[in-house]
Amino acid sequence: GVPLAQCFAEADREIAALANRWGCPVLTLDSDFCIFDLRAGYCPLSHFQWQSVCSGDDALGCYIPARCFSSERFCSHFGQLNKTLLPLFAVMNGNDYVNLPALEIFFSKVQLPAGCCGRKGRRHVRIQGLLNWLSRFAEPTEAIDNVLKYLKKHQREEIRALLHASMEGYTPSDVNLEDFFQHGKYESQAARESDLPQWVLDALAKGELSPFISDALILRSTFLHVQVENMQRASAHSTALPIRQVIYGLLLKLSHATEAASPSKQINKLPVVCEFDRIQKTLKKTLVQAASPPTDFCDDHFPLDKLMEVPRSCRLMLLLETLGVQMSILESVPSHLQLPVAVTCYWTRSSEPKVKLHQLKALLLMMVSGELNRTTNDPVLNFEDDSIASNQFPKEKKLQNTDFDLDAAHSFCQWQCCLQMCFYLNQLLSSPLSEPDLTRLYSGTLVHRLCQELKSTPSADDVFSLSPKMTQLYQDLLNTVKS
Repeated sequence: GVPLAQCFAEADREIAALANRWGCPVLTLDSDFCIFDLRAGYCPLSHFQWQSVCSGDDALGCYIPARCFSSERFCSHFGQLNKTLLPLFAVMNGNDYVNLPALEIFFSKVQLPAGCCGRKGRRHVRIQGLLNWLSRFAEPTEAIDNVLKYLKKHQREEIRALLHASMEGYTPSDVNLEDFFQHGKYESQAARESDLPQWVLDALAKGELSPFISDALILRSTFLHVQVENMQRASAHSTALPIRQVIYGLLLKLSHATEAASPSKQINKLPVVCEFDRIQKTLKKTLVQAASPPTDFCDDHFPLDKLMEVPRSCRLMLLLETLGVQMSILESVPSHLQLPVAVTCYWTRSSEPKVKLHQLKALLLMMVSGELNRTTNDPVLNFEDDSIASNQFPKEKKLQNTDFDLDAAHSFCQWQCCLQMCFYLNQLLSSPLSEPDLTRLYSGTLVHRLCQELKSTPSADDVFSLSPKMTQLYQDLLNTVKS
């Protein structure tokens, strides 16, 4: 129920602009917000005393003690340093995007004022020294001129341009996010220049499509996050590769000229996306070819700009065809579980090593436990037999290191990768299947505990014996996947 905006480009500048427009502090754990000129400051989430709720007077009500960082107050510790110099300090000190080796020449030659860092170490001494040195200058241009004096002449103009461009990242954006929260309009130059269909831009802004989608569309590259998995095996993401190829095919649709060409020419002209994934413990990039969506079951060719107009039956067929599942086998499954069950069918066929029966049962029991939790917490569906079954169900206990099954963990990571990409594909197709409640669908601790118990005691899957309704649901899910 919290309103949100997903920014088209880097969000920091748009957050800073909105915070200043509303006179609000920014709540985050990103130290970049120490650099932005924020009227109401920056509240690091690590300094909220969540357990110490205080009851204020009638005007204040209850409040949580916190700390607020003020750039003015910070600058006063360094000889009244002008806060417009903070972006230059951040860039010179090195941030997420900029690390200029040429500036090491400056640091090796300049005599920075001594600080009072005590035993904090060399990095803190340099930070404090740089802030004290910058306090000598009235504004950034003067400071940059003095930095460049220490560099070789042929480097100076290039470094000047880089410093100015990097400092731009700390100026609040001209995007008016208030318009989005009040009227649903998100206007940004980056979005306009992207030449994407309006429905895609709207869905991205509302968080209805993942940043994974915009990365593939705009950057033609995606980053696949590594989980706790078996590093000696292929990345858990490899199982979901065919799903990602269908996503890329929908996003980077072939032109009509390419489609009319001969099959051999089509293969050579299929668009590619650069994926960053792990090979053992090394990050590698791989060029992945987009898959042209199958059209033998539907007349429509799924153009991105008209994807929302494609009949639901066609969008559903594409989704299920990608997973190799027929709708008829999902009919006994509740609608909000059809997507994860279809993914589970795909996972049992595609994962390597092959899924073991106790792993499948653990996963399905966990899904049913989520259903049990959902019904017993809902006063409209508070059945006594479910409450009893809930008390019988294994509680989430901390696993000992000796109990940890790395192959099972790898297998469940593969399932999560498949679910994630199917979730994105379903969203891109305007949700022909209902979205599951992910908060109740998966718990790593619980699924590992169930897997461990089922491995040692195969009959442990009768935990719902006191709830005929939940027992039936579990059997329906198991039979669906087995079929």
